[in-house]
Amino acid sequence: MAGEIKITKKTARKGDDGHKIVSVRMKEELLERLDTLSAKTNRSRNELINLLLESAIDIVTVEE
Repeated sequence: MAGEIKITKKTARKGDDGHKIVSVRMKEELLERLDTLSAKTNRSRNELINLLLESAIDIVTVEE
């Protein structure tokens, strides 16, 4: 995967609406990496997953 995704640290705040709940299975190693990034950026797992997916979905190509 080319490029870099930059995520800034966040100050604490609560109360975002308009989202749907989705359950995702992932390997323990990936979850640990996500938790490390969460601690470094002061962002929740949920927020990081959304930021990463939003960035990645725009650079995906489908091969047939």
